[in-house]
Amino acid sequence: MIVIPMAGLSSRFFDAGFDKPKYALEAHGRTLFFHSVGSFGRYFDEVPFLFITLETYGATDFIREQASDLGIRDFDVVELEMATRGQAETVSLGLDRARIGDAAVTVFNIDTCCPDFRYPDYVDDCDGYLQVFRGSGSNWSYARPADSDSNKVAETAEKNPISDLCSTGLYHFRSAAMFQAAYAEQCRTGELQNNELYVAPLYNRLIAMGLDIRFDLIERERVIFFGTPDEYRVFKDNPDPPFRNI
Repeated sequence: MIVIPMAGLSSRFFDAGFDKPKYALEAHGRTLFFHSVGSFGRYFDEVPFLFITLETYGATDFIREQASDLGIRDFDVVELEMATRGQAETVSLGLDRARIGDAAVTVFNIDTCCPDFRYPDYVDDCDGYLQVFRGSGSNWSYARPADSDSNKVAETAEKNPISDLCSTGLYHFRSAAMFQAAYAEQCRTGELQNNELYVAPLYNRLIAMGLDIRFDLIERERVIFFGTPDEYRVFKDNPDPPFRNI
């Protein structure tokens, strides 16, 4: 199952003068929702999708229309009544309300595009993985390799550059139950970072249990970010966007 949490308030965009939630803004003749979810076009016929949103701006009707236009065969929408403490809580609530237990779960940001996404060959041989690119700065989630010759993850961190492997915002877990167990433990310990519950740190719980967590390294050019007003403007104004419309 591919899970798209989109229960944010789009505060930065409204504060910057935009009159629509981020996912409904347009670039290159399509909404940002269309560009982001379109990353998974090769899986529309075989993988179910779960969208998690707020009861605002007619979001559910918008999602159903856009998902149908994309040609997604099987999708569900969960509405939340209020904003959450972060992406991890949003995903947990959505999985719980949709009663997802044993299915594999891939979480992806609604403000990111990864054209022509494909799962790595080892996706069924590990307990989870996160997609990364080489970068720097203090605004990413990070993965530290177990060693220089391995794609196994020794540690993840949020907004703390423990390596040069930055997360694209794509996180895979072998089962929803595994995600929920790691999330419950994070809540039990009261571990908040920047007053939010992030997804990347959940992998540390699983690594501590001896589970096999890996990273999938892609080139920076293969991922497009439009999560801030400045990133959106750059994407919108690019005369030659690096993707093929669905």
